[in-house]
Amino acid sequence: MKDSSRRGFMGKAFGAVAGVGAVGSLYAMKKSWDPLPSVKAAGFTTLDMSQYTTPNKVIVEGWRGKPIFVMKLTPEMVAKTKAADNKYAKKDQNRLIEVAGEHFMVCIGLCTHLGCIPAYRPDKEDFLCACHGGKYDFSGMVTKSPPPRGFDIPPFKIVGKTLVLGEKGPEYEKMLADHATL
Repeated sequence: MKDSSRRGFMGKAFGAVAGVGAVGSLYAMKKSWDPLPSVKAAGFTTLDMSQYTTPNKVIVEGWRGKPIFVMKLTPEMVAKTKAADNKYAKKDQNRLIEVAGEHFMVCIGLCTHLGCIPAYRPDKEDFLCACHGGKYDFSGMVTKSPPPRGFDIPPFKIVGKTLVLGEKGPEYEKMLADHATL
């Protein structure tokens, strides 16, 4: 800059200010495109699976505005999924989530036919959608039409004794590969 004129200096100063302004504008644009922290927090729900101590009882949790059915299975229920005479055995086994040696059924509690919320009948160990008579077994598989498929399973990741809904872990990826959920 030894032989620079005033015009050259002004050009370089203007270029530097414009560069800083462009970087600041791009940063502000990126921040406005990112979801708000409250939206990010709503996308993940952490369930402490050790609090579900009563087997054959459905607890309804919430995730992204949808009901999530969580049920600890009895040893007899787990044995039923392994029984050779159960025509749903393979899919039932693939749908169960094992956390710390306990088996759970975790699914989005909306009927896959029209989006109703089915009721759980503990005495029959099934779900009944009263709107059109659809039935699901305790693992969430359809046993009577019209629902086209079993309950959907939300993306999840197992971390110790907790289940993180909204995050895909290897167990969920395996369910997708086995066609146990969409």
